[in-house]
Amino acid sequence: MSLKLENINRTVNGEVYLKDINLTLEPGRLNVLLGRTLSGKTSLLRLIAGLDKPDSGKVFSRDQDVTGLSVQKRNVGMVYQQFINYPNLTVYDNIASPLKLAKVDKATIDRQVRDIAERLSISQFLSRFPLELSGGQQQRTALARALVKDADVVLLDEPLANLDYKLRESLRADLRDLFTQRNSVVVYATTEAQEALALGGHSVLLHEGQVLQSGPTAEQFRQPVNLNSANLFSEPPLNTLMGIKQGGELRLAGLPAVVTLSEHLKALPDGEYLFAWRPTDASLVAKSEHDIELLLDVDVAEISASESFIHTHYRVGQSTENHSWVWQIQGVHNLPNDDKIRLHLSSQKLFVFAADGKCVASPQSKLSELSILGDECG
Repeated sequence: MSLKLENINRTVNGEVYLKDINLTLEPGRLNVLLGRTLSGKTSLLRLIAGLDKPDSGKVFSRDQDVTGLSVQKRNVGMVYQQFINYPNLTVYDNIASPLKLAKVDKATIDRQVRDIAERLSISQFLSRFPLELSGGQQQRTALARALVKDADVVLLDEPLANLDYKLRESLRADLRDLFTQRNSVVVYATTEAQEALALGGHSVLLHEGQVLQSGPTAEQFRQPVNLNSANLFSEPPLNTLMGIKQGGELRLAGLPAVVTLSEHLKALPDGEYLFAWRPTDASLVAKSEHDIELLLDVDVAEISASESFIHTHYRVGQSTENHSWVWQIQGVHNLPNDDKIRLHLSSQKLFVFAADGKCVASPQSKLSELSILGDECG
């Protein structure tokens, strides 16, 4: 059973919300919608649920056209960012409410409620009311209510955004395991690339109401189709600099030294390109012959736990062209404003983009567990 969207378009008051959406979302995995705020994630979820209708295009569930069906006539479960529970009902009755509306017999209701409560580790809270629960327990209750009826489609709109870090990590692991065991089509919307990577599965990258690319999340992290896709997996965004590849040489704007070509750059046709790298890709010490040395002016250094975000600027030669870059460096580096910092960046880490933003070369190094957790990426 798959969910298909064909040629979906939606415009509201002259503003394009969704444009030319064609997707097939499969059960047995997490289908992640990854995009910035206002990229179209919630609009797409509402359309899948039947809360809104497209201006054109069709939605198919179980090979049936459900485009014109209201949300009440679709077998859909939804969980939102906010904890939406009935405050006057116990946890048990909150979870049981969709089954009661469907007139399921009491014995089946009891069995299914207790089963999903056990899976989400809230069995001990079934007699409590939502206001007697922690934030994580309330969100687990909302999830249980959406999952208990074994819906054809389960839609999760940033369900963990309001929880603290430890709760997010715990629930994320539970969800990943739970949804791979079900036959529902699960669609999970998030603004956070690290969450998409941690969840695994397939991701759909959305930007200004359009699908940039879709497929296995790790593959998209390694091989984005364009600059917008690459930036969705980089927070802070990629640092960029123009450069020219000529024969066996690569020169980046303003840098006197010729860059030693790594394997993925050697096959690049001669020409001018935009070169980009993730903020995590620089180091304070040289590591190989492929390293590019950068002497930069420090604007501000922000310390966050065991890492530092160093904001710098770089002027190209004698021109007025000024580049503002952010670097995510491991360790605590309390640098004064207007100080200098020397960083090393390997040419093996460089992404290459054409004038139209299309990615024409990307690093080939393997995605490791450390990169998913935010350490060395590429």
